[in-house]
Amino acid sequence: MVHWAGLLRCFIVDDSVHFLDAARELLEREGVTVVGVASTSAEALEGVKALRPDVTLVDVDLGEENGFELAEHLYRAGWPAPSTVILTSTHAEQDFADLIAKSPAVGFLPKFTVSSGAIRELLTAHGVGHPDDGLSGCRGT
Repeated sequence: MVHWAGLLRCFIVDDSVHFLDAARELLEREGVTVVGVASTSAEALEGVKALRPDVTLVDVDLGEENGFELAEHLYRAGWPAPSTVILTSTHAEQDFADLIAKSPAVGFLPKFTVSSGAIRELLTAHGVGHPDDGLSGCRGT
């Protein structure tokens, strides 16, 4: 099984400035490098393309935009190595179970559980490797 033991580069997409600030602070305190944040799909696509994070946390509800559509765009962008997507929400996972299963995301984390450990466990559980080991990829299921 692949383990994420080293540096983890993360990009966060959420329309809540409060969540962006809180998640960035928490993850950085736990050793994750937050390379960027965005509040819209356009900002996210531009930022992820330029910064090439290992994982992108995407809120399923981006105000008037749809996080599931953004996850699909990130997956299909055609870049050499797409960022692995993890969906987040304040809503329960079962509220979106069918959409999560159909998405290219490796999984879902409720916002209150977002942490370095939770992200690493989800990546490991879905067999998503560190970019340096040649096993990286968006879809782990």
